[in-house]
Amino acid sequence: MDYNMMIMWLGFILAGYAVVGNDSIQTLGTFLSSNEDRPWYLLWVFAGSILTATLVYGWYSYGGDVSYDRLSKYPIPDNFGWAYLLPPITLMLLTRTGIPVSTSFLILTFFNPKNLESMVSKSLLGYAVAFGVAILIYIVITKAVEKKFIENPITKQEKQIWSVLQWFSTGFLWSQWLIQDFANIYVYLPRDLSGLELAISLLILLSLLAYIFHRRGGAIQEIVKAKTNTVDVRSATIIDFIYGLVLLYFKELNNVPMSTTWVFLGLLAGREIAVRYRLEKKVPSHTWKMLGMDLAKVFFGLVVSIALVFIMRWLT
Repeated sequence: MDYNMMIMWLGFILAGYAVVGNDSIQTLGTFLSSNEDRPWYLLWVFAGSILTATLVYGWYSYGGDVSYDRLSKYPIPDNFGWAYLLPPITLMLLTRTGIPVSTSFLILTFFNPKNLESMVSKSLLGYAVAFGVAILIYIVITKAVEKKFIENPITKQEKQIWSVLQWFSTGFLWSQWLIQDFANIYVYLPRDLSGLELAISLLILLSLLAYIFHRRGGAIQEIVKAKTNTVDVRSATIIDFIYGLVLLYFKELNNVPMSTTWVFLGLLAGREIAVRYRLEKKVPSHTWKMLGMDLAKVFFGLVVSIALVFIMRWLT
């Protein structure tokens, strides 16, 4: 294996771990929280099966391009230098602090800074849409649904029904997230993968996913747990389904990569405001502070991402 190929595959491995580890908050956070009593390997088999199906379908449908054509404006470099390992390494370090940094901004912008503006615009729109949709939905359903969930612990019979619904909801959301974020991982590999390259990359991703599931999501998982009643399987199911629908909308909108982190935090923020308002007739100051901290972390991650990208490109 020559130096260029070694950097390419090492970058893919680091990006795979960094992206899935950082973004587990969005797609698998509520799923892990509400299934803490189940063996991690059972959850891994479920998520791994959907990952495999989504990856193979994209590879078959787009002529070897598993990014679903989201890397059309991100040509693979003729030569990989050591600096290409810096974005995923930086992402892993930020993830350990619990900062929900956008993998799209940090990794993809390094490959093509010219597309930063379109990514930021779509991501801001994603936050706004998710925020607005969550407020509208939870203003309507909080009294009839969320209030009931909070006041009435789930029974054994209800949990069996809702667990099935949640697994379907999470499966739908996980597939939509993968379609968006495969680009952040496979930007390191050729745009037309061979069958062998597909198999090797899939094996690597499944192994990384197993490790992440074994750790139950890591430090960034606390952002999910801090929100009202997110560990309840019934609430988690609704959150996942709404988030999946929003991502489906943006998948059909265009093939510009976007920050799914921003979309998810917009959804959580809108939900928290609506639920607190409907239950308490006001939004407590500590809730605004918590949501403000989440948003500050996102913008901090954006500033850090952009700064690091230009620093790293200057080094190369």
